[in-house]
Amino acid sequence: QVQLVESGGGLVQAGGSLRLSCATSGRTFSSYAMSWFRQAPGKEREFVAATSWSGGITSYADSVKGRFTISRDNAKNTVYLQMNSLKAEDTAVYYCAATKSTVTTRMYDYDYWGQGTQVTVSS
Repeated sequence: QVQLVESGGGLVQAGGSLRLSCATSGRTFSSYAMSWFRQAPGKEREFVAATSWSGGITSYADSVKGRFTISRDNAKNTVYLQMNSLKAEDTAVYYCAATKSTVTTRMYDYDYWGQGTQVTVSS
């Protein structure tokens, strides 16, 4: 069993930055690919970014490329999402997720989910 706990969300002005963290339990963190998804009010949950177990492979949604960076520290069992140049349309609840599969953008491939952290960008 893997437990995921997100933190770092908050209210920020457009153009600002936030760094989200996802702390995980369990000794097998390094064997999981990790991702961030987000869900805005009235919209479906969507893929944001993913990293392989080693961090050597990353994938991003087109909407965040060049602005967001996913990284992980396997020694700390933590994955991060650095978000720069934030826009109002980035407002959403952000979720981290873990999968034993390879890097994937498909929500249904993920086995474990956190409870989410709210990010609100004011314009």
